[in-house]
Amino acid sequence: MAAESAANAAGRERLLAYFARAAPQLLRPAEGALLYPSIAPTLPGKAYSTQLWDWDTYWTVRGLFRIARLTKNTDLHARICAHAQGSLLNFLHYQSPEGRIPIMVNIQNSDLFGSVAHKHDLANQAKPVFGQLGLLTANECGSVAWLASNFDHLLRFYASWNRTNRSAVGLMVWSNDVAIGNDNDPTTFGRPEYSSANLLLNCLFYRDLQAAAELAGRLGRSADQQQLNEQASALGKAIQTNCWDRRDRFYYTADVHCIDRRAELIPSVPRGMDMSWHTLPLRIQVFTGFLPMWCGLATPAQAHDLVTLHFANPESFHGAYGVRTLARNETMYSLARSSNPSNWLGPVWIISNYLVWRGLVDYGFTAEASELARATVEMLANDLDLHGSLNEYYDPDRGTPLSHDGFLDWNLLVAEMMETGPAN
Repeated sequence: MAAESAANAAGRERLLAYFARAAPQLLRPAEGALLYPSIAPTLPGKAYSTQLWDWDTYWTVRGLFRIARLTKNTDLHARICAHAQGSLLNFLHYQSPEGRIPIMVNIQNSDLFGSVAHKHDLANQAKPVFGQLGLLTANECGSVAWLASNFDHLLRFYASWNRTNRSAVGLMVWSNDVAIGNDNDPTTFGRPEYSSANLLLNCLFYRDLQAAAELAGRLGRSADQQQLNEQASALGKAIQTNCWDRRDRFYYTADVHCIDRRAELIPSVPRGMDMSWHTLPLRIQVFTGFLPMWCGLATPAQAHDLVTLHFANPESFHGAYGVRTLARNETMYSLARSSNPSNWLGPVWIISNYLVWRGLVDYGFTAEASELARATVEMLANDLDLHGSLNEYYDPDRGTPLSHDGFLDWNLLVAEMMETGPAN
């Protein structure tokens, strides 16, 4: 045990040294369509290095701030502040009048996915992370004043989501399956437009509304703070009502396309019993089922069930190196290499390990959190030793890389996992 602990400590030190060397390379100057300094998700010359992605940016910034603090590099910390602010300003600069924000901006194209210049309402727009990015940057950099003139952009962003993607039961739905984050999640990928109230989307949105409410309070906008808190509360209740499955004791993405079409299809036939349900659980076990722990929505009893019945189960989620993104006993489970869409059908991603780890810590599952952190450090340290850089996702049983060397992005979050404690 002592030898294992020493090996893990040595792995942590090697990772921190690598991150300290690599972190400045992610701080990209203004160039092309990126009008402000921004944050790259990968090393220069690697895949994605000239791109600015929505949720990747938030997690990368979070990891970078932690690296700067752990290495006591005040100059790096100050530079991250400028580039984090610039990243958010890049997104807001390209916001449409009705509030839509692009998913990704690169140096050649400000709206590659047509999120803003959409010709119909089927285009997805950016994931709801900008309130969280703004609050994180304000906390780390000691001021919210830089955001004061831009706060209305956040309100228009939420309004645009509510206008086109809020379902009748209050859950948010994706327009389609393009660039949803966990790209080929079977509860959204290949399913009908506007039908999937994906748990990742809804939990991100819940946290973002809370973060924006906190920002509103600091900016003295009490009416906005109250409204944002009320929206967050309503969304949280909708998640609990429609996504918790009492039979399986797990959270599922909901299908909101429960439409009684008898009046249209058989108008001459008298209607019988009314349709009493408005959503159906998509009983496919995806790692997103743990996210209500990350965002604090799960009750202690629900968290206990999630951990003991699902997280700890090697037949479903528990791998030697972390949390399978799709349960092993699902028919779609696959560890195949893929680039577009990337593979979330079982491989371990550091972001999924991190989100589950954060929930374990916050709900008091200290031993489970420590083991997950240990395994994640070991996997990444082994990759660094063998290949000189890190990758995007990994085999959950062997810890071997499956895609995109030079990837940093949310891999930086392992620095937070090294220190089990309260969130920032």
